[in-house]
Amino acid sequence: MKKVAFICVHNSCRSQIAEALGKKLAADVFESYSAGTELKDHINPDAVRILKNLYGIDMEKTQYNKLITDIPKPDVVISMGCEVGCPYIGRNFDANWSLPDPTGQSDEVFEEVIKRIEENILELKMRLS
Repeated sequence: MKKVAFICVHNSCRSQIAEALGKKLAADVFESYSAGTELKDHINPDAVRILKNLYGIDMEKTQYNKLITDIPKPDVVISMGCEVGCPYIGRNFDANWSLPDPTGQSDEVFEEVIKRIEENILELKMRLS
């Protein structure tokens, strides 16, 4: 089974959401991991709250902040949005999802980003099937 890594600089919001949705929606096709090049001390509380409300996923119980060196070597590496800041991971990204960082914004903005991540996960699942 392929390993897919979702990468952001801080591994606190978009990449964590992608890992959670990948595990929920595509675990039969690929293993999902998230990581960053720097770490914040917690997962974004708005992301935790909204993902729990929308999907029943409690990221605080199932995930933690990780560096790229903390995850298995991935087969596919996806940047959440190099427009925010593109981390160097020692190789090129297979895709850049160009997602805006919703941190500090409204629930509606978070939900739009989460919906785009869900769509991208399902598209990736079909591509890797």
